[in-house]
Amino acid sequence: MINKRSYRKSIINQSIIGHINNNIVEYIVMIIILLIGIILGTMYIKKADVNQTQEISNYINDFLNDIQNGSSIDLSRLFRTSVYNNLLIIVLLWISGLTVIGMPIVYLIVSVKGFCMGYTISAIIATVGSTEGIKIVLSTMLLQNIIIIPAILLLAVSGIKLYKAIMKDRRRENIKVEILRYTIIAFCVAVINVIASLVETYISANIFKMIFI
Repeated sequence: MINKRSYRKSIINQSIIGHINNNIVEYIVMIIILLIGIILGTMYIKKADVNQTQEISNYINDFLNDIQNGSSIDLSRLFRTSVYNNLLIIVLLWISGLTVIGMPIVYLIVSVKGFCMGYTISAIIATVGSTEGIKIVLSTMLLQNIIIIPAILLLAVSGIKLYKAIMKDRRRENIKVEILRYTIIAFCVAVINVIASLVETYISANIFKMIFI
Protein backbone atom coordinates (compact mmCIF):
# COMPACT_ATOMS: atom_id res chain seq x y z
CA MET A 1 0.00 0.00 0.00
CA ILE A 2 2.78 2.40 0.94
CA ASN A 3 4.69 1.50 -2.23
CA LYS A 4 1.61 2.22 -4.36
CA ARG A 5 1.16 5.59 -2.72
CA SER A 6 4.82 6.42 -3.19
CA TYR A 7 4.59 5.35 -6.84
CA ARG A 8 1.53 7.52 -7.46
CA LYS A 9 3.17 10.45 -5.71
CA SER A 10 6.28 9.96 -7.84
CA ILE A 11 4.20 9.90 -11.04
CA ILE A 12 2.39 13.10 -10.03
CA ASN A 13 5.66 14.85 -9.16
CA GLN A 14 7.20 13.78 -12.45
CA SER A 15 4.13 15.01 -14.36
CA ILE A 16 4.26 18.40 -12.64
CA ILE A 17 8.00 18.78 -13.20
CA GLY A 18 7.63 17.66 -16.82
CA HIS A 19 4.80 20.14 -17.41
CA ILE A 20 6.82 23.02 -15.96
CA ASN A 21 9.94 22.08 -17.93
CA ASN A 22 7.96 21.84 -21.18
CA ASN A 23 6.37 25.24 -20.61
CA ILE A 24 9.12 27.04 -18.71
CA VAL A 25 9.21 30.01 -21.11
CA GLU A 26 5.46 30.56 -20.79
CA TYR A 27 5.66 30.37 -16.99
CA ILE A 28 8.52 32.89 -16.91
CA VAL A 29 6.53 35.27 -19.12
CA MET A 30 3.44 34.93 -16.90
CA ILE A 31 5.45 35.49 -13.73
CA ILE A 32 7.01 38.62 -15.25
CA ILE A 33 3.55 39.93 -16.21
CA LEU A 34 2.29 39.22 -12.69
CA LEU A 35 5.27 41.06 -11.17
CA ILE A 36 4.74 44.02 -13.50
CA GLY A 37 1.12 44.17 -12.32
CA ILE A 38 2.25 44.12 -8.67
CA ILE A 39 4.75 46.93 -9.31
CA LEU A 40 2.14 49.02 -11.13
CA GLY A 41 -0.32 48.49 -8.27
CA THR A 42 2.30 49.64 -5.77
CA MET A 43 3.15 52.69 -7.86
CA TYR A 44 -0.51 53.59 -8.37
CA ILE A 45 -1.29 53.86 -4.65
CA LYS A 46 1.73 56.13 -4.21
CA LYS A 47 0.45 58.48 -6.92
CA ALA A 48 -3.19 58.46 -5.80
CA ASP A 49 -4.68 61.84 -4.91
CA VAL A 50 -5.18 62.92 -1.30
CA ASN A 51 -8.93 62.24 -1.21
CA GLN A 52 -8.56 58.73 -2.59
CA THR A 53 -5.72 57.92 -0.21
CA GLN A 54 -7.77 59.23 2.72
CA GLU A 55 -10.77 57.10 1.77
CA ILE A 56 -8.59 53.99 1.63
CA SER A 57 -6.98 54.83 4.98
CA ASN A 58 -10.35 55.45 6.62
CA TYR A 59 -11.72 52.13 5.33
CA ILE A 60 -8.74 50.11 6.60
CA ASN A 61 -8.62 51.92 9.96
CA ASP A 62 -12.38 51.52 10.49
CA PHE A 63 -12.12 47.80 9.71
CA LEU A 64 -9.24 47.31 12.15
CA ASN A 65 -11.03 49.32 14.86
CA ASP A 66 -14.20 47.25 14.44
CA ILE A 67 -12.22 44.02 14.82
CA GLN A 68 -10.29 45.27 17.84
CA ASN A 69 -13.53 46.47 19.47
CA GLY A 70 -15.01 42.99 19.28
CA SER A 71 -16.96 43.08 16.02
CA SER A 72 -17.06 39.61 14.49
CA ILE A 73 -16.09 38.76 10.92
CA ASP A 74 -18.98 37.42 8.84
CA LEU A 75 -17.23 34.25 7.71
CA SER A 76 -20.02 33.02 5.45
CA ARG A 77 -20.10 36.33 3.60
CA LEU A 78 -16.29 36.39 3.39
CA PHE A 79 -16.31 32.87 1.95
CA ARG A 80 -18.97 33.69 -0.67
CA THR A 81 -17.13 36.84 -1.73
CA SER A 82 -13.81 35.02 -1.94
CA VAL A 83 -15.27 32.15 -3.99
CA TYR A 84 -17.03 34.57 -6.33
CA ASN A 85 -13.90 36.66 -6.93
CA ASN A 86 -11.68 33.63 -7.47
CA LEU A 87 -14.11 31.79 -9.74
CA LEU A 88 -14.70 34.95 -11.77
CA ILE A 89 -11.00 35.04 -12.62
CA ILE A 90 -11.04 31.33 -13.52
CA VAL A 91 -14.10 31.68 -15.78
CA LEU A 92 -12.65 34.72 -17.54
CA LEU A 93 -9.34 32.92 -18.08
CA TRP A 94 -11.11 29.81 -19.35
CA ILE A 95 -13.28 31.73 -21.82
CA SER A 96 -10.34 33.85 -22.99
CA GLY A 97 -8.17 30.78 -23.48
CA LEU A 98 -10.76 29.19 -25.77
CA THR A 99 -10.48 31.94 -28.38
CA VAL A 100 -7.52 33.14 -30.43
CA ILE A 101 -8.43 36.80 -29.92
CA GLY A 102 -8.76 36.16 -26.19
CA MET A 103 -5.06 35.49 -25.66
CA PRO A 104 -4.22 39.16 -24.91
CA ILE A 105 -7.01 39.07 -22.32
CA VAL A 106 -5.25 36.17 -20.57
CA TYR A 107 -2.17 38.34 -20.15
CA LEU A 108 -4.36 41.24 -19.03
CA ILE A 109 -6.14 39.16 -16.38
CA VAL A 110 -2.83 37.98 -14.91
CA SER A 111 -1.50 41.56 -14.83
CA VAL A 112 -4.72 42.84 -13.22
CA LYS A 113 -4.43 40.13 -10.54
CA GLY A 114 -0.90 41.35 -9.83
CA PHE A 115 -2.06 44.97 -9.85
CA CYS A 116 -4.76 44.24 -7.25
CA MET A 117 -2.25 42.45 -5.03
CA GLY A 118 0.29 45.29 -5.27
CA TYR A 119 -2.41 47.91 -4.69
CA THR A 120 -3.81 46.12 -1.64
CA ILE A 121 -0.41 45.48 -0.04
CA SER A 122 0.77 49.03 -0.67
CA ALA A 123 -2.48 50.54 0.65
CA ILE A 124 -2.32 48.54 3.89
CA ILE A 125 1.34 49.38 4.54
CA ALA A 126 0.78 53.06 3.69
CA THR A 127 -2.13 53.21 6.15
CA VAL A 128 -0.85 51.38 9.23
CA GLY A 129 2.94 51.45 8.71
CA SER A 130 5.46 48.84 7.66
CA THR A 131 5.47 46.64 10.79
CA GLU A 132 1.73 46.35 11.29
CA GLY A 133 1.11 46.37 7.54
CA ILE A 134 3.38 43.39 6.94
CA LYS A 135 1.63 41.53 9.77
CA ILE A 136 -1.76 42.18 8.18
CA VAL A 137 -0.57 41.21 4.71
CA LEU A 138 1.05 37.98 5.90
CA SER A 139 -1.92 36.96 8.04
CA THR A 140 -4.66 37.80 5.51
CA MET A 141 -3.08 37.25 2.09
CA LEU A 142 -0.15 34.84 2.23
CA LEU A 143 -1.69 31.38 2.68
CA GLN A 144 -4.45 31.57 0.08
CA ASN A 145 -2.26 33.27 -2.50
CA ILE A 146 0.30 30.48 -2.19
CA ILE A 147 -2.52 28.32 -3.55
CA ILE A 148 -4.26 30.79 -5.88
CA ILE A 149 -1.28 32.24 -7.77
CA PRO A 150 0.19 28.92 -9.01
CA ALA A 151 -3.34 27.78 -9.99
CA ILE A 152 -3.96 30.95 -12.01
CA LEU A 153 -0.56 30.65 -13.69
CA LEU A 154 -1.31 27.00 -14.52
CA LEU A 155 -4.59 27.91 -16.22
CA ALA A 156 -3.07 30.88 -18.04
CA VAL A 157 -0.19 28.77 -19.38
CA SER A 158 -2.64 26.01 -20.33
CA GLY A 159 -4.59 28.58 -22.34
CA ILE A 160 -1.43 29.52 -24.24
CA LYS A 161 -0.68 25.83 -24.75
CA LEU A 162 -4.19 25.30 -26.15
CA TYR A 163 -3.74 28.22 -28.56
CA LYS A 164 -0.42 26.82 -29.82
CA ALA A 165 -1.88 23.33 -30.18
CA ILE A 166 -4.81 24.63 -32.25
CA MET A 167 -2.51 26.70 -34.44
CA LYS A 168 -0.24 23.69 -34.97
CA ASP A 169 -2.96 21.16 -35.78
CA ARG A 170 -6.39 22.46 -36.79
CA ARG A 171 -8.08 19.10 -37.24
CA ARG A 172 -11.44 19.16 -35.51
CA GLU A 173 -10.86 15.93 -33.56
CA ASN A 174 -7.58 17.18 -32.09
CA ILE A 175 -9.08 20.57 -31.26
CA LYS A 176 -11.91 18.87 -29.33
CA VAL A 177 -9.39 16.82 -27.33
CA GLU A 178 -7.30 19.90 -26.49
CA ILE A 179 -10.38 21.91 -25.45
CA LEU A 180 -11.58 19.03 -23.25
CA ARG A 181 -8.14 18.80 -21.63
CA TYR A 182 -8.09 22.56 -21.07
CA THR A 183 -11.60 22.50 -19.59
CA ILE A 184 -10.64 19.70 -17.17
CA ILE A 185 -7.64 21.77 -16.04
CA ALA A 186 -9.94 24.80 -15.58
CA PHE A 187 -12.31 22.70 -13.45
CA CYS A 188 -9.43 21.44 -11.29
CA VAL A 189 -8.15 25.00 -10.89
CA ALA A 190 -11.66 26.09 -9.86
CA VAL A 191 -11.72 23.39 -7.16
CA ILE A 192 -8.28 24.50 -5.99
CA ASN A 193 -9.51 28.08 -5.72
CA VAL A 194 -12.51 27.02 -3.63
CA ILE A 195 -10.01 25.34 -1.29
CA ALA A 196 -8.04 28.61 -1.24
CA SER A 197 -11.24 30.45 -0.29
CA LEU A 198 -11.74 28.03 2.61
CA VAL A 199 -8.17 28.72 3.73
CA GLU A 200 -8.76 32.46 3.47
CA THR A 201 -12.03 32.29 5.40
CA TYR A 202 -11.30 29.82 8.17
CA ILE A 203 -7.52 29.93 8.60
CA SER A 204 -6.27 33.34 7.49
CA ALA A 205 -9.19 35.14 9.14
CA ASN A 206 -8.54 33.35 12.45
CA ILE A 207 -4.81 34.09 12.26
CA PHE A 208 -5.69 37.75 11.70
CA LYS A 209 -8.01 37.78 14.72
CA MET A 210 -5.38 36.12 16.94
CA ILE A 211 -2.83 38.78 16.01
CA PHE A 212 -5.00 41.90 16.23
CA ILE A 213 -7.60 41.16 18.88
